[in-house]
Amino acid sequence: MGIDPRAGKRWRNGRRLASGGRVVDLAPVITPVPAKPCSPRRLSEGERVQPADLRPEGRGVREIGTLMARSPSTASRELRRGADEPGRFRPPEAHRRAMGPRRLHRAGRLAGDAVLRDWVAGRLLARWSPEQVARGLRRRFPGEPGRWPCAETVYQAAYRPDLGGLPRELPGRVLRLRRRRRLRRRDARARRAGPVAGMTPIGERPAEALGREQPGHWEGDLIVGAGHVSAIVTLVERTTRHALLGHPPGARRDSATVRDAVVGALGALPPGLRRTLTWDQGAEMARHAEVAAALGMGAVYFCDPHSPWQRPSNENTNGLLRDYFPKSTDLSVHSEEEIADVRAGLNGRPRRALGWDTPAERLATLLGPPPALRR
Repeated sequence: MGIDPRAGKRWRNGRRLASGGRVVDLAPVITPVPAKPCSPRRLSEGERVQPADLRPEGRGVREIGTLMARSPSTASRELRRGADEPGRFRPPEAHRRAMGPRRLHRAGRLAGDAVLRDWVAGRLLARWSPEQVARGLRRRFPGEPGRWPCAETVYQAAYRPDLGGLPRELPGRVLRLRRRRRLRRRDARARRAGPVAGMTPIGERPAEALGREQPGHWEGDLIVGAGHVSAIVTLVERTTRHALLGHPPGARRDSATVRDAVVGALGALPPGLRRTLTWDQGAEMARHAEVAAALGMGAVYFCDPHSPWQRPSNENTNGLLRDYFPKSTDLSVHSEEEIADVRAGLNGRPRRALGWDTPAERLATLLGPPPALRR
């Protein structure tokens, strides 16, 4: 730096000097440790100033959250946790409290215990699973709860040798999937089935089905009950908004059951009223070719993935049906009479889209008057 070595030594170690009758303490120059960056999910110290200014003005937590571009629960939690004993919110103190308990990067439990680490590594080499290792530690060290890491700790030690202290070659040799890196968990609600084989995309649907002038074009789907087990088949005609409901027997919604329900509901209509059927890409319509053959249709058309708006009438009807069949309930307990009453009530409602006619009235005009009885 172009200074005298003695001056650099004083900078590094510090020194007490006497000058002009005064004693001057020169503190050592210490390179500050950079602070751990704050995640954008957390509030910064500047953001914590806003609730301190807005709360005395009588603003509510919802208004404070809106002005902070945060959720109301974040503003409420910050005001509650950051207040001192008299109830005053001080941003610097609140920020210090929030940043204090953050998780630090430190070595895991196995890294600091050689006996425990060697025992775990030996069992992993013997093809024990991490869960078996965690259970075996309770028997190996019965009176030492500090040596009872859970199975997740063993997994983390195997995938992160820098934290767990286990040999780097362990994941590729001992874990059943032979992976060195952990895979991201899939969402349990995500559909795991592949696309339906041989499906016809909605882009090939006849142009007549795009409008609502020609009757006989249907949209279908399932409303599913608790545990994704029971279901009710819903079918809606695009022109009249007339709804048909199929009730699969028991807690079943496999492709054969759904095929029978769809064919049974639409098969009673004349051919002019069953021209096309549009469905989503659910596996329950895997037998779509059999459905089309039984109903005399050219094909069953499938919507694009994650595109429920391509079946607007059916989606709207499913929302109305949830008034009768709430979510997370068992749909298999409803009888055929109850399903018929719901269908009649739904089709008996006047609709603004139909000029305040009911779907039942519009369908009756298409079916024509009943034949006269002969004496």
